[in-house]
Amino acid sequence: MTERRIKFRKADDVREFVNAASKCDFDIDIFYNRVIIDAKSILGVLSMDLTRVITVKCYGEDKNFNKTIAKFSVA
Repeated sequence: MTERRIKFRKADDVREFVNAASKCDFDIDIFYNRVIIDAKSILGVLSMDLTRVITVKCYGEDKNFNKTIAKFSVA
């Protein structure tokens, strides 16, 4: 299991992230405060406050998805 912190800058970023997450065969969740959303749900991700830093928790490994996460990572 890996955990990364990301931030989206525009709605197209969310679409790219969800498309990459949907190609993975393991669960991926995103967290903000007490809210947990399935990262493969575009409506779920868009319902979050995208101006905040979000935590992504991956329950598997995929190098293409890791590249996508790296694009949106924050320090």
